[in-house]
Amino acid sequence: MPATSSAISKALLTKTITPEKPISSVDNVEYKTVTVNGVKMFYREAGPRDAPVILLLHGFPSSSRMFATLIPLLSDRFHLIAPDYPGFGHSDAPLPEEFSYTFDHLADCVGKLIDQLKITRYAIYLQDYGGPIGFRLAVAHPERITALIIQNAVTHLEGLSETWDIRKAFWQDRTAYEEKLRQALLSIEAARQRHVAGVSNPERIDPDTWTDEFAFLTRPGMDRIQLDLMFDYRTNVAAYPLWQAYLREHHPPTLVVWGKYDPLFTVAGAFGREVPDAEIHLLNAGHFALDEEAGAIAALMNRFLGAR
Repeated sequence: MPATSSAISKALLTKTITPEKPISSVDNVEYKTVTVNGVKMFYREAGPRDAPVILLLHGFPSSSRMFATLIPLLSDRFHLIAPDYPGFGHSDAPLPEEFSYTFDHLADCVGKLIDQLKITRYAIYLQDYGGPIGFRLAVAHPERITALIIQNAVTHLEGLSETWDIRKAFWQDRTAYEEKLRQALLSIEAARQRHVAGVSNPERIDPDTWTDEFAFLTRPGMDRIQLDLMFDYRTNVAAYPLWQAYLREHHPPTLVVWGKYDPLFTVAGAFGREVPDAEIHLLNAGHFALDEEAGAIAALMNRFLGAR
C-alpha cells in the first residue's frame, strides 16, 4: 500500500540526511573584527589554522570582498587572512583629523593585526594598494615572508601608465589638482572603467563590483580620506628603490599573475629584473584580474605555493 504524504513527511523528519559532497569552503569563511591603533579592523578568515598562511591585501577602492571568489578555491589547503584597511570596506573610517591616512600607517595597522593573530610566517598576495602595504611589511620583517603573489602592483616607475599623469601632477601641486581628482573619484563611469577597461568580455563582470565601490566612495567624508591616501602615494614611488633592493637581497619566491590589459599598471611593471626566476603569467584580464581569472589564479597559486 503506498505511503501517505504524512508518513513520508514523518520519515523525512526523523531521517539524518548526509550531504552527497562536502559543504563548500565558502561556507567556512569567518567575518571578524579586531581593534588596532584605536580603529576596528574587519577581516575575513578561512582555512585550517595549522595550514600555511596567505595574507590577501586588496587594492583601491575595493576591500577584502575582492577575494570572495578566490578564498573558496584556496581554503582547503591554506589559512587565509584578508583584512579591510582603515578607511575601507567594513573597517572603521575615522576622519582625517582623527587618523593619519598614509601608507606607512595602513601598513602598521595590518602588521599589528597580524601580530594580534600570532601569525609569524606568511605569503602575501599584493594587488594595487596592497603592493605598497605588503612591501612595507616585507621590508620590515623579511624573515616572515614565505612567498609573494603579485597581481598588478608595481615597484618601478615605468609600471605606472599615462593614466597616472594627473596623480603625478597632484603630488606636485595638491591645491591646483585636488578638485579635478575629486571629480574623477566621484564618477560612476570611472568606477565602472576600473573593472571593465581592457577586459575581454565586459558582460562577465558583475556590475555590483563597481556600484558597491561607487557607493563606498560617495559616503560622507570618504573623498577626503581617499585624496589623502592618493597624495601620500608619492611616498610609494620614492620607496621603489628600497623595495627593489629587498627583492634583490632576499629573493623571495615570487609568482606574478598579471592582468595584461590593465589601464593603470603596465606589463613593463610585471617584475623579472630583481627576481629573475620569478614565475610570471600574463593573463587575459584587466586591473582586477580576479573578476575574470579567479580559477586560473587559484590553480597557479595552489601549484606554486604547494611546491614550497
